[in-house]
Amino acid sequence: MALDFLSPLHKASRQIKLYLESLTREVGVSPIEGHLLTYLHSYAPAPISELVQVFGIKQSTFTSMIDRLENAGLIRREINPDDRRSFLIHITDEGRSVATRINEFLTTFEQEVREQIDARDLEGYHAVMEAIESVTQVQLRER
Repeated sequence: MALDFLSPLHKASRQIKLYLESLTREVGVSPIEGHLLTYLHSYAPAPISELVQVFGIKQSTFTSMIDRLENAGLIRREINPDDRRSFLIHITDEGRSVATRINEFLTTFEQEVREQIDARDLEGYHAVMEAIESVTQVQLRER
């Protein structure tokens, strides 16, 4: 039985990660750190529990990444006023600058992909993504 959806999704995910590694290296972060910064640029402040859920990274690995980004001055932690046992992650001005640059890389990538497909292809892609969401019934972000 061929894996018509999972294999191509995995392959594309790996290709995108490798493609982005050289670009994010230019701004001093890894692809996953860049992804986190672009997420925070849109949704900060965010509780660590939300970030762990959205990114699917183990808490211990995530804490190390947060430490690196905080030491680099790209994010900061504050105690969550709604739950003093947890933290909210904020993005700094320098982090916003890096996130903006990464968004430029992503926009260029999307434009280059879009130039190679037509509207029908894009509709089909979105239909597959919606079907995956429907089957998994997994919602990664509440807000």
